[in-house]
Amino acid sequence: MQELERITARRSELDTLAEELAKRLQEVQAEREEPVIAERVLNRLAEQDRAAATVAPAPARVAGRAVLLIPHRSETPDEAALPAGYRDSFAVPRCSRRG
Repeated sequence: MQELERITARRSELDTLAEELAKRLQEVQAEREEPVIAERVLNRLAEQDRAAATVAPAPARVAGRAVLLIPHRSETPDEAALPAGYRDSFAVPRCSRRG
C-alpha cells in the first residue's frame, strides 16, 4: 500500500511540474515572438525609407520656372548634391573672393 501512495504522490508532483513547464513554455514562446514582430516592423520601415529615398521631390513653380523649394537630402553632403540653381548661388561668392 505504501508503494501505491508514493507512486500517486510522485505522479501528482510530476503533473504539477508539467503544468508549470507548459505555462513557462507558453511565456517563452510569446516572448520569442516579440523580436520577430519588431524585426518585421523594422524591415517595413527600412523598405519605406528606401522607397522614399528613390522618389525625388516634385518641383514647384516660381515666376513660371520650375524650382526645387528645398533640396532633397542625400548621402553626399557637398554642394554637388544640390540642383543647378543652388550650385550657382554657391559659385557667385567664390568668384567674388578670387577677384
